[in-house]
Amino acid sequence: MNKGRHLLVVDDHSEIRDLLKRFLEQHGYLVSGARDGREMRQQLARQPVDLIILDLMLPGEDGLSLCRELRATSEVPIIMLTAMGEDTDRIVGLEMGADDYLPKPFNPRELLARIKAVLRRNPEPGLSQASKEQRQIRFNQWTLDMARRELLDDKGVTISLSTAEFDLLRVFIQHPNRVLSRDQLLDLARGREAQAFDRAIDTLVSRLRRKLEPDSKNPTLIKTIWGGGYMLVADISHVD
Repeated sequence: MNKGRHLLVVDDHSEIRDLLKRFLEQHGYLVSGARDGREMRQQLARQPVDLIILDLMLPGEDGLSLCRELRATSEVPIIMLTAMGEDTDRIVGLEMGADDYLPKPFNPRELLARIKAVLRRNPEPGLSQASKEQRQIRFNQWTLDMARRELLDDKGVTISLSTAEFDLLRVFIQHPNRVLSRDQLLDLARGREAQAFDRAIDTLVSRLRRKLEPDSKNPTLIKTIWGGGYMLVADISHVD
């Protein structure tokens, strides 16, 4: 299952890089390491990766800056590591586009579970062409390509979505015109391995609104239902 999946560990502590490399390679992954942003870019230029494990506290450019840079040009999944365990740091990481967050010290098995959960939400290599062709969904002026994990506007322009943003939008589209609580959204979008704290969903909804709504301060597509959660108000159709 993991064969060929390439992980990049970006951490300035060589012992952490070496530990994770040995552990994750035992579970079938190909693992590369980088100690800072410069080495990260060199690795990414050398070959593509399926997921990046990114430490928040790095010399020079910190993990948040690198996360922001990555998210501006790529949809590669990102799991952030940090010694700081405050919710505010976790929320900032999610706002920058990280897909998950794990505070240090951590059990490598917990990181492995997070990696598997994030990679499950990404299409496996070799998806059949028939599956790709039947998975476009239209709502309002938007089209979501489920196989390519792309959002297109009415002019065919691609709007970049992080993995977490795509997963949340997919859940909304699968449950249109229905109130979904924060717990339901977390469970459906991120799996039971995710840490359940309400603000994570609020942050992702805000990011989606900025991309989907004409006026994100007065949303008409993703509505807040006070005391309930959120609801996607849209007519859903499948594109042939």
